[in-house]
Amino acid sequence: MSVSMFDILGPVTVGPSSSHTAGAVRIGLACRTILGEPVQKAKITFYGSFADTYRGHGTDKAVIGGLLGFNTENTQIRDSLQIARETGLQYEFFTAEEARYHPNTLAIEAQGENRRISLRGASIGGGQVRIQELNGFQMEASCLMDTLLAVHKDSPGLLANIAAILNVAGYNIANLRLARTKREGDVITVIEIDAPADQRTADSLLNVEGVLRVISLPKF
Repeated sequence: MSVSMFDILGPVTVGPSSSHTAGAVRIGLACRTILGEPVQKAKITFYGSFADTYRGHGTDKAVIGGLLGFNTENTQIRDSLQIARETGLQYEFFTAEEARYHPNTLAIEAQGENRRISLRGASIGGGQVRIQELNGFQMEASCLMDTLLAVHKDSPGLLANIAAILNVAGYNIANLRLARTKREGDVITVIEIDAPADQRTADSLLNVEGVLRVISLPKF
């Protein structure tokens, strides 16, 4: 098994902590990417260790930086709260306790001009994250690989059609996980692939009967 230096030291980042700063940036950036448009309003709730230390460790600046579209290396993260106010991003911070959650967990309710989403993620150390809930669906996405999120109906053969399109387009599926709230309801399928999906492939997936939305989440 190969181990990257960044698995040990964490990523290049602005701020004091790979877990409290870099991880929070990446969760915020994942939320912004999934929303698919600039964030206009955000309600952020910190849990566990995040709730205790988010001001001192800059976790508040980090998550807002991610929501603004900044990556972990962007020095503007230090001024993200001011930049948010200047650009019209309205935000609120809350704290809560939930014993079932990882100690470094935050939840975001984000709204843009056309969409709104709710997302919960955990920073698990070294800048690595797990997106664990999206719009009420329990799921898992690490953002360590190029990922497609397919929102679709729970119907026979649909997943096979998705896999066939990716196969014809030459994409290798590294991991595939399915999350649903009930049988024959809506489903989120998390598909980790070995290369970024192009727009043509995403459009082909969206044309499959029963597919409601396709979100490309590049690794970062």
